[in-house]
Amino acid sequence: MVRPLNDFHEAKVRIKLSSYSASLLNLSCNNVLQSIKESNTSVKGPVFLPTRRRVYCVLRSPHVNKDSREHFEIRSHFRIIDISSCSSETIEMLMRLDLPTGVNIEIKT
Repeated sequence: MVRPLNDFHEAKVRIKLSSYSASLLNLSCNNVLQSIKESNTSVKGPVFLPTRRRVYCVLRSPHVNKDSREHFEIRSHFRIIDISSCSSETIEMLMRLDLPTGVNIEIKT
């Protein structure tokens, strides 16, 4: 059930940020925290979640030298910010927030 914007003053909101770059993620967490603190709401976080690491093993040569391989990895970084007693103004401020490219944001109530 989707709540109307008027009922957000009692709602708890969880913001999940994810990115491949840890520095961009920290920068966007600071931007989110600054915008939330301007609206005088209580905040918990950012909570650092474990980094997901994917390792890919690729043969260097397609026909010979099977023992010669290269390893590539992709790291995904995650942060969670919890907001309690959120107002509709805070939600609108979060929707208008301009985050850098490469940072995904999910807002759950």
